Amino acid sequence: MDGPKTLGGVYAIATNRGVTTIEGLKKIVEEVKSKGSVPSVHGDDHAHPATTGCRFFKLWSLGKLDGIAPPKFDSEEGKAAVIEAGGVYEQLSGGHQEKIVYINFVPNTTIAPKADDQAFVVDAWIAGGYNLHVV
Repeated sequence: MDGPKTLGGVYAIATNRGVTTIEGLKKIVEEVKSKGSVPSVHGDDHAHPATTGCRFFKLWSLGKLDGIAPPKFDSEEGKAAVIEAGGVYEQLSGGHQEKIVYINFVPNTTIAPKADDQAFVVDAWIAGGYNLHVV
């Protein structure tokens, strides 16, 4: 994916802005596309359903992110909305057990993940580019 990469993909933008609806999620996908990036969410091949393989979404949907309202949609509905709005669903394979995090501050760039050397990639520059409140 061409970024921006965050824990949870476009769900990270949604949680930061308090967006909990499918319509709000679709607007975020449109915004990311309009900025020249590929909006995405992911799952993995060992979760059931696969879309619950994103731990960020799982924590969000269970209300485990302090101070952040859970979404009013499930992971399957989120995947469908992202795809319908022109985004991408990526299904990860293998253990999906990242041991490192790359924090990228270089605007409008991202780091391509490697399947054999899994790492989280966080494009920190999106905070300014997407008017996110990060403390």
